[in-house]
Amino acid sequence: MSPFFIVSLVILVILVIALIVLYFLGKRAQKKQAEQQEKIDAMAQTVSILVIDKGRMKLKDAGFPSIVMESTPKYLRRSKVYVVKAKVGPKIMTFMCDDKVYPLVPVKKEVKATVSGIYITGVRGVRGPLEAPKKKKGFFARAKEAAREEASKNSSKSKKK
Repeated sequence: MSPFFIVSLVILVILVIALIVLYFLGKRAQKKQAEQQEKIDAMAQTVSILVIDKGRMKLKDAGFPSIVMESTPKYLRRSKVYVVKAKVGPKIMTFMCDDKVYPLVPVKKEVKATVSGIYITGVRGVRGPLEAPKKKKGFFARAKEAAREEASKNSSKSKKK
């Protein structure tokens, strides 16, 4: 057998083993995530809150209670999370927000939020629907639009001459 064939066969076997390991790890992570989502849904309650401020900051800078920092794995303590400061009744609290819900949270407005502990999983407007944020254009879409505008300017200049 040629050395090229042996090397390619070894690489192929390693890739197949890696794919099998990733498959089983993914299944396990999916099961854990489903269990956690069930717990979050069981603990969820609807609360009327007045959003004061929102932002994305590091977990240790967000001002969460010390128990939150202790229960967070060490490799995630430096990660940035979506944080919402809100007034719930007479208290001002700091909430962690879901990635999908964060863009919908309006600042300086009252909303009905579905809260599970310190985690906001959903928001609804108290006085009417919430406005959805505009989707940002990608680099190529902006470049294409700029090229069209430039072409229309050039064509209008050539018609005037």
